[in-house]
Amino acid sequence: MKITFLIVFLLIGMQQTGTWNAPKEADKILNPVKDDANSAKAGADLYTTYCLMCHGTKGKGDGPSGVSLVPRPGNLLSDRNKQASDGSFFWKIKNGKAPMPAYPLTDNQRWSLVNYVRELQKNSGTSK
Repeated sequence: MKITFLIVFLLIGMQQTGTWNAPKEADKILNPVKDDANSAKAGADLYTTYCLMCHGTKGKGDGPSGVSLVPRPGNLLSDRNKQASDGSFFWKIKNGKAPMPAYPLTDNQRWSLVNYVRELQKNSGTSK
């Protein structure tokens, strides 16, 4: 049973190509969570639990589990992702898209993750 699930999961992932775009309406969703030390800590903890294995410690999409995924995890430090709206990130975290699951998080947790990704982007020296 586990092998069947894995094969189906991989086939779904291989069928996906191109960029992942949130719907335009997502750009209108505003972040209600203040970007402060509490949010940063909460976001960092959530990132370590849910995101690091695929997106890597710095958000480049090079985590130990992500290197074998098809499609590969997104580089959160790319110019494209730096220009994406907070609402777009929130929507993607909430809805997921194989191979990235939609984790069962509260809206506040999702916003803290968005705030943490923005911190990663601010602290990055590259945009590749």
